[in-house]
Amino acid sequence: VQLQASGGGFVQPGGSLRLSCEVSGRTLSSYNMAWFRQPPGKEREFVAAIRWSGNSTYYANSVKGRFTISRDNAKNMVYLQMNMLKPEDTAVYYCAAGLVIAGKPKVYDYWGQGTQVTVSS
Repeated sequence: VQLQASGGGFVQPGGSLRLSCEVSGRTLSSYNMAWFRQPPGKEREFVAAIRWSGNSTYYANSVKGRFTISRDNAKNMVYLQMNMLKPEDTAVYYCAAGLVIAGKPKVYDYWGQGTQVTVSS
């Protein structure tokens, strides 16, 4: 399974970005999907997750109400819509796939290469 994350960039506080994660090599519907991020000098942290069916979503408290995770199994795509961005959202964002869904990186089997998001005025 290969994951390709894209959509990062530079945005001012209060702005929006949409990250995309393209999955290839296996049917996306087999996997739960998640987004993690790693701020500069810090450990990787959970952002959001979505079950393989799309019926359940989970968010870190720090992004709840601002970020939305979604998936299109027919297109093998997962998205992270990020609104009302703050400087503390600055990080490298990674998409991940796994048969288990949780807020811990170690339960995910496959990872994308990461995409940089920088929020600054």
